[in-house]
Amino acid sequence: MEFKIDKSLPICPQICDQISACIATGEFPPDAKLLSVREVAVKAGVNPNTVQKSFEQLEAQGLIYSIRGSGWFVGNNAYRAQKQVNSLAEAKTKAYFASMAQLGFSEDEIKNYVKEWNK
Repeated sequence: MEFKIDKSLPICPQICDQISACIATGEFPPDAKLLSVREVAVKAGVNPNTVQKSFEQLEAQGLIYSIRGSGWFVGNNAYRAQKQVNSLAEAKTKAYFASMAQLGFSEDEIKNYVKEWNK
């Protein structure tokens, strides 16, 4: 997995979102071992404490679990991960439409813009 971190935004949620997406799509199957906190920190270019906090949040959400001395593993809850990713996509879409509406675009104009951009 390649992490895409925008340093101008809070990092912890970005890590959580990207790992959740990998779980939801099956890129990280149930019971797969995740990279260590240090390995993720190096790959993402962030502080290990931030990665640790992200892993703990994902664990609290039931998406991953830890085995003391062995590391972090993907839980058996891809449905919850998919639900989380869908919720995030919905929020980002609503924010995008709201931003475009502030620029004076109608809903149809926004949809056409997205259609054209996606070609």
